Parts: sequence; C-alpha cells; structure tokens
Amino acid sequence: MTLAISPALRDALAGWLTHLAALNDASPHTVEAYRADVTGFLDFLARHHGGAAGMAQLRAVETGDLRAWMAQARARGLGARSLARALSAVKAFARWLSDREADFDATAILSARAPRHQKPLPRPLDEDAARAVTRQISDDKAEAWIRARDTAVVTLLYGSGLRISEALGLTGRDAALIDSPGASLRILGKGGKERLVPVIPAAAAAVAAYLKLSPYPLDPDGPLFRGQRGGPLNPRLIARAMEGVRLRLGLPATATPHALRHSFATHLLSAGGDLRAIQELLGHAKLSTTQVYTAVDSARLMESYRAAHPRAQGG
Repeated sequence: MTLAISPALRDALAGWLTHLAALNDASPHTVEAYRADVTGFLDFLARHHGGAAGMAQLRAVETGDLRAWMAQARARGLGARSLARALSAVKAFARWLSDREADFDATAILSARAPRHQKPLPRPLDEDAARAVTRQISDDKAEAWIRARDTAVVTLLYGSGLRISEALGLTGRDAALIDSPGASLRILGKGGKERLVPVIPAAAAAVAAYLKLSPYPLDPDGPLFRGQRGGPLNPRLIARAMEGVRLRLGLPATATPHALRHSFATHLLSAGGDLRAIQELLGHAKLSTTQVYTAVDSARLMESYRAAHPRAQGG
C-alpha cells in the first residue's frame, strides 16, 4: 500500500505534472509514467525513513538513499533502462522544485547516476528487403498517386538516410533541388543542425513520378508530400504502409520507417563508406552515435561467418 504524501509535496507533484503537460507538451502517457516513477520514489522514501513522504524528507535525501532505492528497484526486477527513466523523472521533478523553492537543494538527487545499460543496436533491413520495401510499400488497392507518394517517401528514407520528420518536412521548393542533376537537399535536423544530403537518382525519379500523378498543385511554401485531402502527410500513414508491406514480405516488427535510415547507414558502411562522412549524412552531433553502426556491421559479418564457415557449424 502506498504511504501518504504530505499535502505540500502532493501539490508540488501536481504542479510539476501540469507544467509537463502544458508547457512541455508531454503526452498523457508520458505524464502518467513520470507520475508513477516519482510516486514510487516518494513511496520508497517514506518506507525507508518511516512516516509520510514530505518536503522535509525530500530536502534531506542523500546519495545513500538514492542508491538504496535503485538497489531495491533492481531487486524487484526493474530493468536498467526502466530504472534510468525513473531516475530521470525524479531528477526532473527535483530540478523543477529547486527552481521554485529557495531552500531546496537538489544536488544529491541530480548527481545520482543510474546503472549503465547497453543501448540496443539499430535493426536495419538487409539490402534485398530494403529494396523490396521501396518497390512494394503501398497496397495495390491504393490510388496511383498515393502509391507513388509512399514510394517516393520511403525511397528518400533509404536513399538519403532522412528521418521521417525530415522527409515530410520538405516543401514544394525542395522539389526543384531534387529534380536537378547531382542534387543535394539542405536538411534542418535535430537541434537545428543543418546538413547537405545528396539525392540518388532513384529517389529523384520516385519524387518526379509522384509529382506527375499528384492531384494537388506544387506550392513552393506548402508540403511536398500531401495527404488524401491535400494537407501535410501524417507520418502515421507511412508507418501504416510499412506495417502492410512488413506483413506482405514477412519482415520483422523492427521494419519501421526509421529502420530504412538505419539501413542506409549500415549499407553505406558495408560498402566501405567513411564513418565521419556517414556521420555528416545522418546529422549526428557525435561520432559515437554513428559508431553503433560499426557494431551492427560486425554482427552481420559474424552471422555470415557462422552460416558459411565449416568450423563455425561444428564441421
């Protein structure tokens, strides 16, 4: 049974969650997850020291309290990734409190470190599967212009390594760049980081085919890719198209629109691409983010080795 939280701390928690929902545009699911994470910590704090969880207890938190909470969570079977998320929520709440309470020192909480967890490796498609997706992305029952649109979008994801938000953020003005020989797109990615991305001929041809069939006029300031009614294309429709082609081709659940970006990077690396060049093409701020693809490439190499080498098969 969860122990009581003092009225002052309950009000503070409610205020923080309202702040998340209103100013940070957090989804209801995210707000609920953060509420559960912070409430779980406060519950532990009350049980650890006895009595209801209140502002005084929170002010008195020490590194040892946080270590004990994390140890108990791990003993209950909470994974390292989930624990890291819970600690992040507690830190965010403490940081918010320290900005509003002059006598609240969040140093002990903010300096706590979650247990290390290994990030899962990207799950790219193999080259044949990636090409098949670009050819068969749409259901045959869809209108011709919608099939051409979806083909153009996924060909850009795989051929240029774009994020889905970047592809759907292209405007009519970008169409002229795509159509020119040796074209490069100027993409504004995460954190406002700008990069130049070359457009392969297959992607340029796919976009041209879509524009030829599209029932909507090309507006330089409007979205390049449009939905059924002419508005900006919802990324969910591309995700749904990927779900359909995944079932038709028998691909794993990891075959998502973002997997095409992973495939772009992995296949470039397999073909001898320079890691720093791939970093620039993907728009990664840190080389370490791009280096995960070396692990993917090594894993694929070992899979091929085990499948083909007699000794690896026990022969």
